[in-house]
Amino acid sequence: MSGEGRLLTRRATLALGARAAVALGGLRLAAPLPPAALASESTDLVRKAIPSSGERIPAVGIGTARRFDVGESAEARAPLLEVLRELPRLGGTVIDTAPSYGQAETVIGDLVQQLGNRRALFIATKAGQGGAGVGAALAEMRGSLERLRTERIDLLQIHNMAGVESMLPVLREWKQEGRIRYYGVTTSFPRQHEPLARLVAREPLDFIQVDYAVDNRAAEGRLLPLAADRGVAVLTNLPFGRGRVFQALGRQPIPEWAGTLGIRSWAQFALKYVISHRAVTCAIPGTARLAYLIDNLGAARGPLPDEATRRRMAALIDAA
Repeated sequence: MSGEGRLLTRRATLALGARAAVALGGLRLAAPLPPAALASESTDLVRKAIPSSGERIPAVGIGTARRFDVGESAEARAPLLEVLRELPRLGGTVIDTAPSYGQAETVIGDLVQQLGNRRALFIATKAGQGGAGVGAALAEMRGSLERLRTERIDLLQIHNMAGVESMLPVLREWKQEGRIRYYGVTTSFPRQHEPLARLVAREPLDFIQVDYAVDNRAAEGRLLPLAADRGVAVLTNLPFGRGRVFQALGRQPIPEWAGTLGIRSWAQFALKYVISHRAVTCAIPGTARLAYLIDNLGAARGPLPDEATRRRMAALIDAA
């Protein structure tokens, strides 16, 4: 049912996004969105500061796992080209990827070079070979630079804490050399929340990345407050709870009280919950279609829920 629930929500978004000339069958555009269409989706996104530098980034970006793992055909890459073309034109910047996401890094590198908009983007990737030794990880990191066709990566993260003790000095060295701007550590597994929290408590990190959603609030207990107190930026993966949000709520109408926050879809409901947490810097929902990009970025516009509303949002998903 997860696919059906999500499709229903996204169909509503497509109807709202008719100005972008998006069709369910192909999601293809002959040309970039015209200025009038861009004007109707204000680029004034909520931005949050990276504590270690003060740089502000949009509170919603895009994830690329599975969705950007496509071949070289122009047809397969066309929707992704549109997403990467319009992301900065709509006010977004953040793209999260990894070598383990199949062809995702190569696809991003090729398309960004084709578009010529690298300077407008904040590209994050990961080092996942730390468990196999520093040498293997360094080879992987150099490969990421090549695949992404860039001389510097904005954020390099130790993937799922793989070899974290040996890899942190390597990432610090790369930052000092200017090969990366920020470094951090990721997990998408609740069993790693406590080890990651211990790491945050003792190590100076720019970022962490953690699984967090309105129906997966485990990180709220210790990890997110600790990151906020320690001045560590937070990316959040799986903000739709692996599709559970759409399963639970997809057939219900958006509550009137949620509509007052500008929420027009369940995707925006889920994302506004996530990015309204004081510790969260940016959510990275998987995004491979322009209509979904427009919908997701809508969560970073308008007011964010206060604590009382956040409790109401959590109660709604818990009761579903």
